[in-house]
Amino acid sequence: MKTSGLNPYLPFWETVPDGEPHVFGDRVYIYGSHDRLGGTSFCEEDYVCWSAPVEEPGVWTCEGVIYKKMQDPLNGAPYGKKLPEIGMPLGTEENPHLLYAPDVAQGPDGRYYLYYALDFVNVISVAVCDTPAGQYEFLDFVRREDGTIPDAGRWFDPAILSEESGNYLYYGFAPARKFPGMENVIFPGAMMVKLAQDMHTIISEPKCVANGIDTAKGTCYEAHPFFEASSIRKLGNRYYFVYSSLQGHELCYGTADTPEGPFVYKGVIVSNGDLGYEGNTLAVNYTGNNHGGLERIGDRLYIFWHRHTHGTAFSRQGCADEVKIQEDGTIPQIEITSCGLHDGPLPAKGAYDSCIACHLTEADREQVGQVVMSGPGEAVPELPEEMPYITEEADETGEKGLKPYIRNLRTGSAAGFKYFQFEGTESRITVELRGLGCLEVRADSPDPQAGTMVGSAAVDSMNWKRVTTGIQVEAGKHALYFLVKEGTVDFASFEIV
Repeated sequence: MKTSGLNPYLPFWETVPDGEPHVFGDRVYIYGSHDRLGGTSFCEEDYVCWSAPVEEPGVWTCEGVIYKKMQDPLNGAPYGKKLPEIGMPLGTEENPHLLYAPDVAQGPDGRYYLYYALDFVNVISVAVCDTPAGQYEFLDFVRREDGTIPDAGRWFDPAILSEESGNYLYYGFAPARKFPGMENVIFPGAMMVKLAQDMHTIISEPKCVANGIDTAKGTCYEAHPFFEASSIRKLGNRYYFVYSSLQGHELCYGTADTPEGPFVYKGVIVSNGDLGYEGNTLAVNYTGNNHGGLERIGDRLYIFWHRHTHGTAFSRQGCADEVKIQEDGTIPQIEITSCGLHDGPLPAKGAYDSCIACHLTEADREQVGQVVMSGPGEAVPELPEEMPYITEEADETGEKGLKPYIRNLRTGSAAGFKYFQFEGTESRITVELRGLGCLEVRADSPDPQAGTMVGSAAVDSMNWKRVTTGIQVEAGKHALYFLVKEGTVDFASFEIV
């Protein structure tokens, strides 16, 4: 049995972070960056698009490459006008500027406009297409009519809203540590400009709509300053501005009555380590940067976010979880799950890959921190010895010739999956393992002082081995955890019967 709507919602081998979901017609489309599986820096690939029917949002189809980095004139593509000043060399085939987080909107002429920034060039570019997932063509740079670009905020991580009242572009980057040469630059936070009907000419001066660290003191953003990852939606009569805070792992939001803001900070929607959820102070997974947006699909509202694999910041995968808007317009922080776009808990029947784990911790929970990353041109550091992580290996029988699994689960490590709907008649579970060790299967909590041990399994093999244990779980909704009691194992899949 294959269950759709899991987290990550795309196939395990696809790495599309920074996901901006948009419903156009009867399909939902995902626009995002494109990491390389096992990559060593952010956004190494060209843009691809995936789409799914609104009535079946877990059944995704790859629309293919929709835009290539070498189509931008700042990477050498033909352009008949004067290029913007970027203060760095143009990209080349051998060393191109990379396509960072994009957004898409349908413009007043019915065409689709894709906004993006090439890594740190401090310019936003626009491409256009007649269909949501066709071949986009470079249109122009976002500039004033006279060709100048306002020197206010950092032109990075664009978000676009096109409606009857006008076209609104949001952007910004506000780090705590300034890059060399930026030591005295003030980054106010998230900025907004209005665009003309041509969708690229700036017709208003930039306005700060959410405060960053340089301007947040004494404002509602002081505890969660804007960092990056602008995203904008109109839901009902309110405008919701979603962003990544300086904490990095969380997506926060503010609301306003108009698209011009300013947006009033309201709270955290999601953390990719569940930090802050119901007062949680220990991460349930290794954290890293986060970026995503809200979208109503059918009668449900989801927040799209991303997680990290391979133990590093550079192989990110898109996830989604349902959110609820309260009567006062606020959104309580949600719990990250393995269910994703599935309608409720997953059935406690059939086989599941371990890569859908939403909980992944080592024995010392206080050491479950950020994933490993490196600066441009630097080698990626070695992973911490105790760190378990999702990865893959060659397997000619697997999808795309690959086998996903969790590597390096040591004594005290736990992999968890939320949630399953048990009928109470399930009798056994088969776990695919290799290594030398034994583990417990636990319901509801990995903590030996909480939850319930429902089975156990042991392995002594350097090859993959399927180990079966009887289980007994009460009918109802339960999380499942696999807790290593002793040894070191790799974990590929499990099947409930």
